Amino acid sequence: MTNLKSAKIHMSRKAIASTVLLASLASIGAAHAAERGKVLVVLSSAQNLTLRDGKTYPVGYYIDELEAPLHKLIDAGYTPVFANPQGNAVTFDAASNNKMFYGGSDEKRSAAVKYLDNVSALKHPQTFKNILKGGTGEYVGVMIPGGWSPVQDLATDKDLGKILIAFHKAGKPTGIICHGPAALLSTLPDPVAFTKAMKENKLEEANALAKAWPYQGYHLTVFSRSEESATEGAKSQLGGYVPYYVADGLAQAGAQVDRKALWAVNIVEDRELISGQQPFSSDAFAEAFVSRLNKTTAQKA
Repeated sequence: MTNLKSAKIHMSRKAIASTVLLASLASIGAAHAAERGKVLVVLSSAQNLTLRDGKTYPVGYYIDELEAPLHKLIDAGYTPVFANPQGNAVTFDAASNNKMFYGGSDEKRSAAVKYLDNVSALKHPQTFKNILKGGTGEYVGVMIPGGWSPVQDLATDKDLGKILIAFHKAGKPTGIICHGPAALLSTLPDPVAFTKAMKENKLEEANALAKAWPYQGYHLTVFSRSEESATEGAKSQLGGYVPYYVADGLAQAGAQVDRKALWAVNIVEDRELISGQQPFSSDAFAEAFVSRLNKTTAQKA
């Protein structure tokens, strides 16, 4: 009995020691994650895109364009902070819930949907005004996924423009994919007038309004005009035509828009910008963006 009692005490002490060790490891892991820093994840508040003929198309983020980089960010120890214009919860574009974006694997598609559903902070984004109030100094980078929704509101949001200019001036990694680059237009002196000129095909006027754009001369990629053409039209995915081509808008503003063949993987890096062409580029984009964040944070450590 004495030996049994001693054994129980010994086992109890071992269990306590193991618990303490696990707690210490968890603490170290949490500290490591905290050291990596916060990444601002910019989303759109829009739920519909107004097409050229006035009809609307229901929009949201593209699942893989958010899940792939977000998954990699969290695994690398970064803390995502979600923000959009209204602070409203948003969901994915139904068209993105398709196994073709996951190499034909329905299992991977389902896992991606479940992963995002378990990210509780995604359901409670902050507003851009709140982000500005707190400042951007605590963030190590910013990421903007696509879907057509950024064209509806992010391109003309002046609060977002102020946020992006702060990241630009600080040279912090800025990851943009698919239609996410439309958000860069928010940094124009008058983004509303610029996008209006693009919609009306007044290119000279748009060019004049693009003076002093922070990203003039930058090489980047975006959902190409040929890819837009493949998804628009009365009998296509959109059921109509986009209000203007983001690729043309960025070029008119002064960017060097690099594009590859239809649906080809394409990643372009220039200074702090890391851009991906479309959903099929999401994995490569995630890798490039997190790699850049790791290098940047290591240099400042």
